[in-house]
Amino acid sequence: MSRDPAAEYREVAATFTARVEGTDPGSWGDPSPVPEWVARDVVAHLIEWLPQVLGFQVAEVPPVADDPVAAWRAHSDGVQALLDDPVRSRRSVSNPNFGEMAAADVVDRLYTPDVFMHTWDLARATGQDDRLDPDRCAAGLAAGEPMEGIMRSSGQFGPRVPVPDDADVQDRMLGFIGRDPAWRAPERRAV
Repeated sequence: MSRDPAAEYREVAATFTARVEGTDPGSWGDPSPVPEWVARDVVAHLIEWLPQVLGFQVAEVPPVADDPVAAWRAHSDGVQALLDDPVRSRRSVSNPNFGEMAAADVVDRLYTPDVFMHTWDLARATGQDDRLDPDRCAAGLAAGEPMEGIMRSSGQFGPRVPVPDDADVQDRMLGFIGRDPAWRAPERRAV
């Protein structure tokens, strides 16, 4: 069974978009589970990282600092338009880290899983529903474990966080990518 990168991204991005749109405007500066990042940085990372890997912009995006919701919508719509276009999605992308690949394959193999994982970061940072699809968690874990050394050496993943033997698949996946499933945002102090 072949995967449909456009459908896969549409589904994963819809959940991330719901978390972006569900973020209280006063929460964009709140800490995230990613060390030294706040909620806004999670969105900024996803918007800035993909064009670096592809070598081209997928959309004109307003500054994340001004409006993270509008920035994410513009970017995500641009990613979806790229994937939905049979010509643009097959555009060849060359990168020293992975060689040559079609743009749709880059999004499907590298970017969509990143959006999926960062959904938890944004949800946890902003106090929203942080449950992830267990089948995607299991697939991510199964795909990542055989190449753990390569992933860790990339500098994109922190050290594995130990989780209990009976942890659910989401917590096992989070621990694998270097997240502490028990992480909670610090309590806000009344001003």
